[in-house]
Amino acid sequence: MIKASNIHKYYGKLHVLKGVDVTINNGDVIAITGKSGAGKTTLLHILGTLDKTDEGTILYDDVLITELSDKLISRFRNENIGFIFQFHHLLNEFTALENVCIPALIAGKDRTVSSNRGEELLDYLGLGDRLAHKPSQLSGGEQQRVAIARALINSPKIVLADEPTGNLDTATSEDIHQLIFRLRSDFNQTFVIVTHNEDLAQRCDKTLVMADGLIT
Repeated sequence: MIKASNIHKYYGKLHVLKGVDVTINNGDVIAITGKSGAGKTTLLHILGTLDKTDEGTILYDDVLITELSDKLISRFRNENIGFIFQFHHLLNEFTALENVCIPALIAGKDRTVSSNRGEELLDYLGLGDRLAHKPSQLSGGEQQRVAIARALINSPKIVLADEPTGNLDTATSEDIHQLIFRLRSDFNQTFVIVTHNEDLAQRCDKTLVMADGLIT
């Protein structure tokens, strides 16, 4: 589904990615591990079109995204890629349901259809009774489940996660790990996860270990 070839990234004179090749198949759950500074998050941001390559190509199915304009990349990202971060980045002034629906409304989808889809996702994630709660009224695990629902609202081809349980306790982390694999089982959802959690990495279909800007 995704093929990244010879990816290079520089920040000034710092050569962060040094010719990375990655192939991701539909339904894969892939972990990216390695020490801090190895280039994991940079690679994830480039796969997610949040940052651009200095060299190399990224092909999503038949779309060569490295040749798209900024406007088309933004649209492609909104429609095809979901994101989960270590810190949920929910908007405190909005309810759980409103937070979930934001990407769909940005995409121009009907408000009622988006709301119904958001309710379905939150119910699936065990938050059917938390629709009107604001982030401050939710536990850390509940907030991250809202963030997962937000990532799924546009039915993305892939979800990219950067330390999705890094800010959670052990029991809550395990719940989120189980949820990731349930989403793959129920919806064939594809995940690429940057993680330092060895248990999660071992459960993934494939683990890519990065060191010094390369997959080793």
